[in-house]
Amino acid sequence: MTQTTEATAADRTPDKPRRTRIHRAWFVAAVAFVTILGAAAFRSLPGLLIDPLHQEFGWSRGTIAAAVSINLALYGLTAPFAAALMDRFGIRRVVAVALTVIAIGSGLTVWMTAAWQLLLCWGLLVGLGTGSMALAFAATVTNRWFTERRGLVTGILTAASASGQLIFLPVLALMVDAGHWRAGAVTVALTALAVVPFVWLLLRDHPADVGLKPYGAKEFVPKPDPVPGAARRAVTVLFKAARTGPFWLLAGTFAICGASTNGLIQTHFIPAAHDEHMPIPAAASLLAVIGVFDVVGTIASGWFTDRYEPRRLLAVYYALRGISLLFLPILLAPSVHPPMIFFIVFYGLDWVATVPPTVALCREQYGDDSAIVFGWVLASHQVGAALVAFIGGVVRDVSGSYDMVWYASGALCAAAALMALVIRRRPTVDVPVAA
Repeated sequence: MTQTTEATAADRTPDKPRRTRIHRAWFVAAVAFVTILGAAAFRSLPGLLIDPLHQEFGWSRGTIAAAVSINLALYGLTAPFAAALMDRFGIRRVVAVALTVIAIGSGLTVWMTAAWQLLLCWGLLVGLGTGSMALAFAATVTNRWFTERRGLVTGILTAASASGQLIFLPVLALMVDAGHWRAGAVTVALTALAVVPFVWLLLRDHPADVGLKPYGAKEFVPKPDPVPGAARRAVTVLFKAARTGPFWLLAGTFAICGASTNGLIQTHFIPAAHDEHMPIPAAASLLAVIGVFDVVGTIASGWFTDRYEPRRLLAVYYALRGISLLFLPILLAPSVHPPMIFFIVFYGLDWVATVPPTVALCREQYGDDSAIVFGWVLASHQVGAALVAFIGGVVRDVSGSYDMVWYASGALCAAAALMALVIRRRPTVDVPVAA
């Protein structure tokens, strides 16, 4: 009788209504969003430092831009190794250490007295830390925790950096304009440290850690064993991916993306606007508005990427960005006027809208190695940014104007649009690499 009763109860169990619960993957994505949001403070400061450091220490804009250039280059070159380290040691450990390094590098700038110290602190230390907190972090979280809605989640996590810029940039600009650039550096350091507890206590490396399937997966995915030889694997993936044409096209387009955003606008827009007698807080507020529309544009791009051909999306994004840059030199003025606001809104929508389709193409071409491949593609993004950050400062020192940099970047964006269109489709993995 007891066995019959238990069997009957067991038969009825699947028929009982079950409450719909939010999948843990969304909470992990939320923690990642907050982490990237808080760490975005360091991305808001470089463009604000050029004029204050030039005035206080007498360093040339080219010298200061060289520190920013090192920062941007390391931001990208560290990313593929960070993705491999996350496979080896876990997301939590790598991100927590990266945030601590950022805090140390930013905090030490308060006591610097020579240009080499700026290169060391802001260039080397902050560059290494930011590289480990790069978009490879978002790609790793997305690949591990989601099989559906990947484009949307990539867009949301990418937009987190812009949201952080929206929050921190106006505050840091007011500090710098009041003559307190050191207070801005301390704010960056404390913000990075404040995020560490969230990462350590709330972030989880893999769905299997909590006994769950990835969001949208039909089968349970066991947690892979730690992958030894992180650096070797990152280099191996690079060599194998480099034998394929799509890798160079993705790397080339993303290098132009970095040149026209982080290297150009984020680094030189504020000093260029200040050259036209626009107050620094006003110029910083315009960059913050870019952050507002960047959130909208990037999330929308993620939604589009789930539904439309990513190559065509990239071509449209780069073409529109190039056209807008050609108009910027005639829009800069002492005050903010409607055409400039239109440019800011337009450019903001396109700022990092390129990320979701680029991540999707890396995933399509390189499968399980896509996070590391994207790390190398991101490295090209930051190398492009680093080159333009440095060249922009030198051009300003030599010619007294940024005009040629705007025009050249617009032409490069047109080339990127053409490159995106010729990336061939490959629905199967082309370069599998054994873990």
